[in-house]
Amino acid sequence: MSRFELLGKVPRTVVLAISGGVDSVAVLDFLSKNHELVGLHINHNEGNSDETEEFVRSLASKYQIPLNVVRISEPKPKQYSREEWWSINRYKTFHALEDIPVVTCHHLDDCVETWVYSSLNGNPSIIPYRNKNVIRPFLLNRKSVFIDWCLSRGLTWIEDESNQDLSHKRNYVRKILMPSCLEVNPGLHTVVRKKVILNNQNR
Repeated sequence: MSRFELLGKVPRTVVLAISGGVDSVAVLDFLSKNHELVGLHINHNEGNSDETEEFVRSLASKYQIPLNVVRISEPKPKQYSREEWWSINRYKTFHALEDIPVVTCHHLDDCVETWVYSSLNGNPSIIPYRNKNVIRPFLLNRKSVFIDWCLSRGLTWIEDESNQDLSHKRNYVRKILMPSCLEVNPGLHTVVRKKVILNNQNR
């Protein structure tokens, strides 16, 4: 079974952002052994979000952790895409917790996609380990590590229907552009991984 490599120490007591996807299910299972967790799930009120919320509630019950659910009801302003609006609301919720550490389950594939997307827009950037009280300890791990963890332990997860929508720029980068990028440079994840480590050293 693949093991996780942590980019920084995870505090003993944390709030874990649980989407219900493979990443958060794996991290929930991993952290539940030695950490005191409070789950946080954000329901965006779109697609299969209610089904996802029920799945996350069942996860919280299985692992016997408290769960807070925040439902986003405010309509999206015209100047934002749906993915931008979802991100704004997620971080608004996370940052409202102020000094309480919130763990998100971003991984190396997220870092590569962000670097490619931001580079195409003239501002290449790396997902940082910390954003105020939000920490991202799993940035050095490929998504395959999360999948292997869940499969080896018989864990199930739920797929967000919006992940198939190519009108979302992140999905377009992941599904359409990334295969070509890796054709040009098969070692792209190694390149970005080094940037993640360097960025962390300077934080």
